[in-house]
Amino acid sequence: MSFSLLVLHLAAAATLLIWAVRMVRTGVERAHGAALRRILHRAEGGRLRAAGAGAAIAVLLQSSTAVAMLAAGFAASGALGLATGLAMLLGADVGSALVVQILSVDLSWLMPFLLIAGGWLFLKGASRGVKQTGRILMGIALILLSLRMIGEATEPLRASTFLPIVVGYLRDDFVTAFLLGALFTWLIHSSVAAILLFMALAAEGVLPVELGLSLMLGANLGGGLIAVGLTRGAAPDAQRLPLGNFAFRALGAVAALLTVHFLEPPLHLAGGDAARQIVNLHLGFNLALALLCLPLTGPMEQLLRWAVPEAGPSEQGPDLLAARVSALDRSVLRSPGRALASTTRELLRMSEIIEMMLRPVMELYESGDRERIKRIRRLDQEVNAAHSQIKLYLAELSRGTMSADEAQRSMELAGFAINLEHVGDIVAKSLLQLAAEKADHRLRFSREGWRELTDLHARVLNNMQIALNVLVSGDYNSARQLVEEKDRMRELERLSRQRHLQRLQSGARESVETSEIHLETVRALKEINSLFATIAYPILTESGDLLESRLAERA
Repeated sequence: MSFSLLVLHLAAAATLLIWAVRMVRTGVERAHGAALRRILHRAEGGRLRAAGAGAAIAVLLQSSTAVAMLAAGFAASGALGLATGLAMLLGADVGSALVVQILSVDLSWLMPFLLIAGGWLFLKGASRGVKQTGRILMGIALILLSLRMIGEATEPLRASTFLPIVVGYLRDDFVTAFLLGALFTWLIHSSVAAILLFMALAAEGVLPVELGLSLMLGANLGGGLIAVGLTRGAAPDAQRLPLGNFAFRALGAVAALLTVHFLEPPLHLAGGDAARQIVNLHLGFNLALALLCLPLTGPMEQLLRWAVPEAGPSEQGPDLLAARVSALDRSVLRSPGRALASTTRELLRMSEIIEMMLRPVMELYESGDRERIKRIRRLDQEVNAAHSQIKLYLAELSRGTMSADEAQRSMELAGFAINLEHVGDIVAKSLLQLAAEKADHRLRFSREGWRELTDLHARVLNNMQIALNVLVSGDYNSARQLVEEKDRMRELERLSRQRHLQRLQSGARESVETSEIHLETVRALKEINSLFATIAYPILTESGDLLESRLAERA
């Protein structure tokens, strides 16, 4: 086989591996994204519990970076403390290493069964959950296939005269190998895929264990760097979390690299061959890092608050929003397609403000911070202004010549703008008012009641993201999921009300004191969710999936 053909086959196998890992993660996010966010939201309660939650979610998502991004979002809203978030990311690194352990076992005999079962579920499944389960199974099968392809593609390398020169140089220059491992992992945005690739090369005798360990430790460094880059420019709390995790990983990786190459510990104790040693030492490194760094999350929090200061008053809240330029471009009003695209961008901007208001609601229920409540309530003025501008812009657009489809789309966008403005009113005039009332009377929810409210709040936030995806893409599957979630939300509201009444009957003091606030909050969250779901109605009406009435036809 020529060298160019060998490189082509190896690149194809590595690409399949990266894509398959992403395929599994996407399936888990689509099938269980809301549940994972609720687990993450309830991770407060000790560093070990937070680390365990992070590890579990990382195993499901096959990515510590995905956990880092979810946690950064909660940290930015104030729903997750920085020290707890750092503990969670340390656990996520362990979970990511466990994924490598699982996938490193020879499961090639399972591959045809996974492909058949996964393909059948994805193509024939009636519900979204079943389809995504099929996606997950097929993704795992493709990971196994890619590892076999890597082994076949690298087999000729063992007889190569060029490879020993490169390997010999990198084995002696462990710093360069370490940096190459970090760079490669950052480029492919997956430490799991990088470690599996290094393991597969070591299993074929291409990588000696010393070089493989340098690349593996570099992959741990690069894996921490991914989330740092993705949160650049975000809120200070969102930046601090991945930055702190990267600091832990960088210090640990450098210390481990120097230990391996200068103290020369007995690596053979970690496994029988080079591939097994790399995988086992990867897990051992992350376990040791978690155990050593969990007690240091408090001091790291203080250091991060000093290194990444809070935004000044002129950089946050309404002042920042006022500085934004409207997406409504009046120069394109004679081109309806471009004008409707401008309106969609402005609706996304309006939705960002809504999310800034809605996301911290549960944290405000706990803290009762009156100053922050006032500041967030003022954002409703920005929502009202955006709604008025969109309404006038679309009215001006309608005076021109539009096709029937463009006129219909204009009406849909106007309707969604009205609904978003209503969401802003519900948050400002209902939920924030309830948060202030709870603080004034120093009330506390029961543990069960609080869990119900936080679960509903997390589900509404997740459904908001689905609604915005439908707004931009018009995706049929997302639209159907959104309406299914509306039905689920109605059922959850009924169950919450029923359980609350049972707690009242049992005489639970906290439930009696917070009864009105609990019921009003559940009602408000259900109404907000219903308003988000309206963006899906035109798509499902056109496809014939949405009934015009729930009433049964008369005989």
